[in-house]
Amino acid sequence: MTITYARAGAVALLTLNRPERLNALLPTMLDTLGAALDRAVAEGARALLLTGAGRGFCAGADLIDGAGAPDDLGQLLDAHYNPLVRKIAALPVPLVVAVNGPAVGAGCSLALLGDLVVAARSAYFQFGFVNIGLVPDAGATWLAAHGAGRARAMELLLLGEAVAADKAESWGLIHRVVDDAALATEARALADRLANGPTVAYGLVRRAVNAAFGADFDTMLDRERDHQRIAGRSADARRAIAAFAARNPVRFDGA
Repeated sequence: MTITYARAGAVALLTLNRPERLNALLPTMLDTLGAALDRAVAEGARALLLTGAGRGFCAGADLIDGAGAPDDLGQLLDAHYNPLVRKIAALPVPLVVAVNGPAVGAGCSLALLGDLVVAARSAYFQFGFVNIGLVPDAGATWLAAHGAGRARAMELLLLGEAVAADKAESWGLIHRVVDDAALATEARALADRLANGPTVAYGLVRRAVNAAFGADFDTMLDRERDHQRIAGRSADARRAIAAFAARNPVRFDGA
């Protein structure tokens, strides 16, 4: 089973599960991960936690066990990689990623697609596409440019060198670096916190932030208005506002 799926309360736990290959990606593995995301949403998960089994997060595309690179890599992206990336971007619930080791190539893209990315101190991030004569994919150019800025994105993508977790944090690529032994606990605590929050509002925040990079200010004001209209009508918001006014604890049910 290349992707394992489990539930812990309102959190869906997804694990890349090819530890013998540093969780290198196969096309079928991407499809399975997409199906697991659909399952999590359908079952009512209010937050997702993604990590890798063993000593690495993901070594990128498997060019060995995956029978090498096909003649048309663009077709491979259209068929397997891009649908998954778009599915993650459109999730209605937040995604926490726990990076437990190397995150390389498309695996680096997959890691940085998380809303909150927590990395073990020993982890590193590497867009190594140019090292084998390829260009970044799976959202890498967008993620690097918007996360780290143009100059650092060029460094990441043109030099193809590994970036330590501490540097990735200082560059704004990830949320937090923790000691290796604390990774699982810290990432789970974040996922649990999100799973107990205003799910409708979280989903709208994800959509707005992702759209903000390609929109002008006036467009974003209109988008915020539309999203606030939806959030304001949610049961969570109405209960929370009433509880706040009455100085009572706020509790969110995800609706």
